[in-house]
Order: sequence, then C-alpha cells, then structure tokens
Amino acid sequence: MDSRVATLLSHVRAQAENRPGVYRMLGPAGELLYVGKSVRVRTRLLSYFRADEGEKAAEIIAQAHRVEWEYTASEFAALLHEFRLIKGHRPLYNVEHKKDRAHCFLQLTREAVPRLRVVAQPGGGGTAEYFGPFHGRHTMAEVVRAVNDLLELRDCPSDTPMRLADQFQLFAMKDDPRCMRGQTARCLSPCASGCTQAEYLAQVALARAFLNGGSDRPLVILRERMAMAARRLQFEYAAELRDRAERLENVQAWIVELGRTLRRLSLVYTVRGQGGGEDRAYVLRRGRIRAEVPAPRTQEEQAALEARVRDIFALPEPEAIGLRAQEAQEVMLIAKWFRLHPDELEGTVPASARTGEAAASEEAAEARAELARTLERTVEGPGGEAPEPPNAVAG
Repeated sequence: MDSRVATLLSHVRAQAENRPGVYRMLGPAGELLYVGKSVRVRTRLLSYFRADEGEKAAEIIAQAHRVEWEYTASEFAALLHEFRLIKGHRPLYNVEHKKDRAHCFLQLTREAVPRLRVVAQPGGGGTAEYFGPFHGRHTMAEVVRAVNDLLELRDCPSDTPMRLADQFQLFAMKDDPRCMRGQTARCLSPCASGCTQAEYLAQVALARAFLNGGSDRPLVILRERMAMAARRLQFEYAAELRDRAERLENVQAWIVELGRTLRRLSLVYTVRGQGGGEDRAYVLRRGRIRAEVPAPRTQEEQAALEARVRDIFALPEPEAIGLRAQEAQEVMLIAKWFRLHPDELEGTVPASARTGEAAASEEAAEARAELARTLERTVEGPGGEAPEPPNAVAG
C-alpha cells in the first residue's frame, strides 16, 4: 500500500463513524471521481481498502487523493443526497454504475416534426418529453413501431430534411418519400410534402394521449385492420394483427397502472432518524419530493406541515405520465425505494388525509395497501415481463 492510500486509510479509521451518509472520492485536482452512500459509512469506506486488484473499488481508491463524507439523518436521506450529487456532477465512476438496464423510456422529441422512440436514459436540456420509466426494452420497441405505423409518424434520423406541405417553396416540386414506410403509406411523409405541420402534430397528439392512457386510437385502427383482414380471409395476417393488438392492450393497461402509481405516490412520508439523525417529513406529489422539513413535534408544527401540504397540492399540475428527465429519474428512485423497503409505507399518510390524525386510519391503511399493490404490478412490466434484479444497496 503506497503512502497516499495509507494516509487515506488512517484518515478514515480515525474520523469516520458508522452512521448513514454519503461519501465522495476526489482526484488530484479535486475533481469528483465517485459518490456513494451507506447506512454505515465507516464500514463501507474501509471496504475500499480491502478490495482485490482489478475490482472497481480498488481502482477508485487507487485514483483518489481525498476522501470526504457527510452524515445524513437516515438511509433515505442518503439515497436522495447521493442522487442529487450524481445528477449535478456526473462523477466519472458513477456513470455506468448508476444505469438501470431494467428500465427504458419512451422519448417524444420536441422537434418541428417530432419522433417517438425508445431510449435507455432521459437526456437533459428540455429537448424532449419522456414517458416512463418502463420495463422491457424489446416490448417497448415493438410498441413504438406499432404506434409509429398506426399513426404514421416518422422514424427517420433527426437530420433528415423535412419538406412539409404548408412550407413555402419558391419552386413547387413533388418529392418521393425518402423511406419504404413512406412509399407504402405507413408514414405521413413530412419529408416529401405528404402532410402539413398541423396534420402531423395532430397525430403526435394522439400518440401522446395514448401514452398517457387517455386515448386508444392506435388500438381502434389496429382492430379495424384486423376485421378487414378477416373479411378478406387473410387469416394469418389477422392473427398477426390480433397479437399486436394484445401487446398494445397490455401496454396501455400497464400505462394506466403506472398513472395510478404516480397518483398514489402523493403522500407525506415520515422517516425516522438513524444513528442520531432527526426525524424528517417529506411531502411527495406524483412521486417527486416537493418539501422536506423536520418531523413535527408540536401541534403548531403539525398545523404548519398540514398548511404546507395544502399549498403544494393547491397548485395546478397536469396528470399526464409524460415527465421531464429529472422528474422521471426521481420518480424511478422513489418507487424503487418503496419496492425494496415495503415496511417504509407504514410511515406514509396520503396527502388527501389530515396528516396529524390519519396515520392509523382505515383510509391511510388502504392507501398504503393499494400503493404496495400498484408498485408490485408496475414493476413486472407489460405482459408480466420481469425486470432484471435491482442493484443491491451498498453498505
């Protein structure tokens, strides 16, 4: 063990405590290499110095010139703090570690002529609308292909030149569609004056409504084609369309279930402090934390929390599933927390109830049970497709 690593080890042994917290590994110029969390910070940090050569932990500690940590009130608080640090700094060694390959998202771009596609992770910058998180990339890719075909949306690269029918053209010309889908009438061909922008955006709106569980237009089109194929005695084609319809129905049912999960993740969650940390109350609306305060101990503090909850839920907010990148990631984090720690639901009270009196009420108990059931159903994915096992919580 070289002197630099030995100095880091001595520092951890002398200063670190076994309490919940977040730790950071920094490089020679102070750059953030890695962020981690643990319910026992000291034990977790010491494990890095025992890692075998070739392991990721050994590689990180070999590059680290400084180790910092801070304690949090609970494991849940550590989870949130770690998430926010990684989101804000994108440390080198966290990028691959934090990808959840069980999830994917549907991305509806905000281009002049939008596209619907499957992506592994949400991107930043507000350049798209995201739906999810979903499980089963293969299934969702099939859904996107079906929706694109049924609503005749483009799936070409972003740099494909568009020539809409209502675009001003100095010299009018008739273009041929640039792809086979356009030539076979499975795309509106906005690249070849096949539609106006308004006509195309109307189809995009139908896709958005379907993904929010508010429209079944793609299913209606598919059933019409299935009936026509049966009338023409094209039974094999009709059976293929029936299978597609079943997949779409499963996904739409699952989307509706996901919407219920988001609505039920509107609650007040009291987290008991660990290792000397204080109790904290978190106000969640649609799976996102909107406020965090010390857990009330007096009637005045309880009244202040209830007023805060009323103010948060008085603000208008769309009930759509579509989320911005940061929102989708936070919802995924919170949902996974309650799936992995179902006992923590006992510390929740639905935001629609009075937080001071409803903790033991039948209404609160039923809301917890419903949330647990929807989380279990949602995690299976459409058609019961099971996701990969979640990452274990370190430490």
